[in-house]
Amino acid sequence: MEFPSPLVPAVLIRRYKRFLADCQLGDGREVTAHCANPGSMMGLAEPGSKIWLEPNDDPKKKLKFGWRLVEHADGNFTGVDTSVPNRALRAALEARDVPGLGDYHTVRAEVKYGEKSRIDFLLEGDGLTYVEVKSVTLSRQPGLAEFPDSVTARGTKHLGELAKMVGDGHRAVMLYLVQRTDCDRFDLARDIDPTYGQAFDAARSSGVEVIVLGTTISPTGVDVAAPLASLV
Repeated sequence: MEFPSPLVPAVLIRRYKRFLADCQLGDGREVTAHCANPGSMMGLAEPGSKIWLEPNDDPKKKLKFGWRLVEHADGNFTGVDTSVPNRALRAALEARDVPGLGDYHTVRAEVKYGEKSRIDFLLEGDGLTYVEVKSVTLSRQPGLAEFPDSVTARGTKHLGELAKMVGDGHRAVMLYLVQRTDCDRFDLARDIDPTYGQAFDAARSSGVEVIVLGTTISPTGVDVAAPLASLV
């Protein structure tokens, strides 16, 4: 998945009100960018960090920049836009390039199910498969990606709804897409949200499958990569 507009480098001044970030461009201008990430962004919003912004000229958008990437000191990247995984994953699903999810002729996004919820992807083949996607950006230990980075009641609800789909005779998959190029392993951050961890265990016991995928990330785009080792 390529970014629609070429990204421009900037330096983060501060992130605030969850969805706003003040940044300094290379020419010295200070701009406010939209931050499409409702999580805590632990370890990713330090003032002075090198980041990448996507400009836009859409008259309907109040903010003319969107924060897309963090570039770490070692040259690795983290994608901070939580809408990117679904866009990248949809392309991979339609190309039948996702391990374990390649035998479906129809890919539908944002289909209503459960209690006032929408499944990220409903795959249709010999049967129905419900796929919920979570963007993973937290890393507190070298090489280890974790989810969640804050308490997520919504994520807990989704696990319960996936389990119900299994109970109804369908296949259900919890897919974690790791938007970091410096991690090769995945685990749950149970200390951050114990309730989510318990819901995950219950869903797994009920038959919900787990897939963890990596990504390749650069200022030109984000693509789905090979599976990562899972510790869950």
